[in-house]
Amino acid sequence: MGADEGETPKTTQNSISKDQFLAWKRQKDAELLAKQAEAARKREEDIASGRALMNGRELFLHEPWVFDDTHH
Repeated sequence: MGADEGETPKTTQNSISKDQFLAWKRQKDAELLAKQAEAARKREEDIASGRALMNGRELFLHEPWVFDDTHH
């Protein structure tokens, strides 16, 4: 009855303190925010240079005159 017969190997669990978890969570959140900020910055650059198409919301924010139907 070893691992050769399709049994899953046993894993060990490491105990961590609440402070260790919170520090890890803060680090992960900071990394995620930095990644999202970089993606938003790159998207803005791509839109400004014309490399990316705008969605409706972005078009409304950047060129609201497109949605102005007061001029018949």
